[in-house]
Amino acid sequence: MAFKRFMLFVAAAMMAAVIGLAPAWAEPRKIVGFGDSLMAGYMLDTGLGFTDRLQAALKAKGHDVVITNAGVSGDTSSGGLARLDWSVPDGTEIVILELGANDMLRGITPDITRKNLDQMIMRLQKRGITVLLAGMRAAPNLGADYQAAFDAIYPDLAAKYGLVLYPFFLDGVAGNRQLQLEDGMHPNPAGVDLMVERFLPAIKKALAAPKGAI
Repeated sequence: MAFKRFMLFVAAAMMAAVIGLAPAWAEPRKIVGFGDSLMAGYMLDTGLGFTDRLQAALKAKGHDVVITNAGVSGDTSSGGLARLDWSVPDGTEIVILELGANDMLRGITPDITRKNLDQMIMRLQKRGITVLLAGMRAAPNLGADYQAAFDAIYPDLAAKYGLVLYPFFLDGVAGNRQLQLEDGMHPNPAGVDLMVERFLPAIKKALAAPKGAI
């Protein structure tokens, strides 16, 4: 009888150990959306911004992820570089890097934007974090030279560092007033849903890559 009780105790202890380890096995993939108002969800109700909708879409497809919204409205690439380290916590696996739109709107020299993004990518990769680069495009009214210099930033950096590139974050939304807020710049909820739908192949590719490989 004593031996039987001992074996029951051992079995219970082993089961407790397994249960204690289960959360580590089931820990979700940690993603940070790092950007400006387009990432922050400007003028959108809670749950309707890009990071929330992307997380919901990925979970619906069986991906166990937690996406933190580290978007700051009005942020430039210089501002992003300054806050990068404390905005992206340890344990982050993937950063969706979306910055540059406000640089362009302010007419900041594309060389500065390129340098800031380059530094952010390098620092994230040194931490073993996969970077998914979300590109932006310059408005035509800034002139052909500016447009060419700015638009080249994202594919150039993606090639340099071997990143997954989503060429234009506002693809399908830019220029479509039915998918924009009244300001004609930011997406409305329907616009966000389209952005998420088109973004899914890129984030799935990043999720499938070895940690820090892209």
